[in-house]
Amino acid sequence: MKVFFYVQHLLGIGHLKRAAVLARALAVSGFDVTLVSGGAPVQGIDVDLQLPPASAADSSFKTLLDQAGQPIDGAWKRDRAGALLDAWRASRAEVLLVELFPFGRRQMRFELLPLLEDATRLAGRPLIVCSVRDLIQSRPEREEETVALATRFFDRILVHGDPRLAPFERSFGAAPRLEHRLHYTGYVVAEASGGSGGGAEVLVSAGGGAVGRRLLESAMLAREHTLLRGATWRVLAGINCGEADFRALERLAGPGIVLERSRADFTALLGNCALSISQAGYNTVAETLQARVRAVLVPFAAGGESEQTLRAELLAERGAVAMVDAAKLSPQTLADAVNRAVRAPRPPADLVDLNGARRSAELLREWLQ
Repeated sequence: MKVFFYVQHLLGIGHLKRAAVLARALAVSGFDVTLVSGGAPVQGIDVDLQLPPASAADSSFKTLLDQAGQPIDGAWKRDRAGALLDAWRASRAEVLLVELFPFGRRQMRFELLPLLEDATRLAGRPLIVCSVRDLIQSRPEREEETVALATRFFDRILVHGDPRLAPFERSFGAAPRLEHRLHYTGYVVAEASGGSGGGAEVLVSAGGGAVGRRLLESAMLAREHTLLRGATWRVLAGINCGEADFRALERLAGPGIVLERSRADFTALLGNCALSISQAGYNTVAETLQARVRAVLVPFAAGGESEQTLRAELLAERGAVAMVDAAKLSPQTLADAVNRAVRAPRPPADLVDLNGARRSAELLREWLQ
């Protein structure tokens, strides 16, 4: 059974990373998966089809740039929509899996609406499924349109979360109107590389690194004010950290601080650290909960983003993490949060369901029978 899986990342790499984990799980389950990416190539994440890449100019997501860093125009949109449609038709897939849309990625309607319309017109209509994370950017004014699109095009919606922690309606109020289409899978996370959460290092990370400099700087300056000032602090700037930002971080990396761009063994480092300091993106949080490591979350909130803040708040309410609001971030507030987290117990093993990749494959197979 063939699955045509579309994903578009615009600023960070989280959407592509989660899609790749899910695609691998589907392949292991016996599906023939074509993973199609519309974002910039990411080292270490393989895709089956790379479309001409688009990225966001900034955290407002209002302007899309092409591979040369120029704003995309009508001709670019037509060419890419055509390439996507040609690939879809050539795949002859039984499943069309679309990441996030219609709950986000409105910028990509120029290619997604023709794709979905083509799929619904086929004589042997494929199963059309949306793959969406636990929480989305809340926009109540767009919910009516979103429900209409979901009802018109999508047979099922895979919500990659656990309603015990984050019911989908916390960020999408109209979720009850899609009740018969919504299916929770649990969190999608790759299998851990091992570790006991009892190591000595502090691991500081900012995902892909496109928007993490302030957090990393604050962590470096906070170190001497924490109970873990005697530990090595390993700071991962991210593969998308700009050269100027990396050089600025290097100047702060004194004794006891190891600065690197990224590590292929991130999950092993996470599983063996004394404490994790990070933003509150989906993938990092899922990996942190899997490792059951003490953590401080500083959610990304630029451009009015609310998804990470809500995720961090829900976890903090359960005592699973310490949280610092991005607006209040300073070396001292971060140091205080580190000290709270150090004194707290590790998160419980059963806090959330982390079998989302496997369960997604099971659900797709059930729906195709």
